[in-house]
Amino acid sequence: IELCEIAGFNIMVTNGYRSIEDQDALYAQGRTTPGNIVTNARGGDSFHNYGVSFDVAFIENGKPSWSESHDWPTMGRIGEIIGLEWGGRWTSFVDRPHFQLTLGYSISDFKNKRVDYSKFN
Repeated sequence: IELCEIAGFNIMVTNGYRSIEDQDALYAQGRTTPGNIVTNARGGDSFHNYGVSFDVAFIENGKPSWSESHDWPTMGRIGEIIGLEWGGRWTSFVDRPHFQLTLGYSISDFKNKRVDYSKFN
């Protein structure tokens, strides 16, 4: 957030940890409940469920904004500079507001409790 402020961006974290239930509800959106599809990950299949990812938004007029007009590529590069993986680089489901730090662990590693969380300190 501080590096984005230096670059002239006003951003906020909009989502971090999500429970399995919350992830399943988000996955249902646009499929079995009203709204747009915003994730392809079911509960347990998102790095949000393990506390190693977060989403951001630009702040516009005091409110979160995900408008196409914002400079997402520069904000994404800032995250990458500090070692985060940016969802804006994904090809199958581009997710510009998403960042994660997995340290090489896979979803399978998290699901099967094969993660050394002390490496995240």
